[in-house]
Amino acid sequence: MNTPDTTDTTDARASWDGIYAARPVATDPRPNVRLTETVADLPPGDALELGCGEGGDTLWLARQGWRVTAVDVSAVAVERLTTLARSLGLGDRVTAERHDLGASFPEGPEGGFDLVTAHYLHTPHALDRATALRRAAHALRPGGRLLVVDHGSTAPWSWNQDPDAYYPSPQEVADGIGLDPAAWTVERADAPRRTATGPDGTTAEVTDHVLVVRRTAAA
Repeated sequence: MNTPDTTDTTDARASWDGIYAARPVATDPRPNVRLTETVADLPPGDALELGCGEGGDTLWLARQGWRVTAVDVSAVAVERLTTLARSLGLGDRVTAERHDLGASFPEGPEGGFDLVTAHYLHTPHALDRATALRRAAHALRPGGRLLVVDHGSTAPWSWNQDPDAYYPSPQEVADGIGLDPAAWTVERADAPRRTATGPDGTTAEVTDHVLVVRRTAAA
């Protein structure tokens, strides 16, 4: 078992707190299109969002009737989402918690979650993503789904402009999580493109790497 680097955990929290504190408070954050297209036809239940940020996905899920546990390393993001959910009358469906996924993981409801989402869970700080996603998959109840959406290309406004950046394919991400195929099934692993809008309003075509894994049985 890896021992969490408490120095980097502190740095990550401070860094992301600073990023969110520098942004205006979001009053109508939008959900990610890969979430809405994947979840729209699913019956609502218990959901977990890893890296909730401004809360667009969490609030959309809550409006669809889901009970959502939303986590982020930033206390600023968590506090803002809690306040916004209450102001929208969704406070009874949203529980926002601060977690550094390399050091702690939220407790789920009895029996597990019906959905775990992780959109663009990338960070310049140390994070064992494979372990976090494996834990997320194990937090699902049978029939539940893990939705992982990663960057598949570099947007002009990305903090990482390394021309040699490598984006693992969805299947590579699935292989890295290392789930038993007798209990988890890959339902989707593809790389759709879309037009995205950056913080300054400019647009660009980007690639998403989309992975959907369904838990079919108890491990």
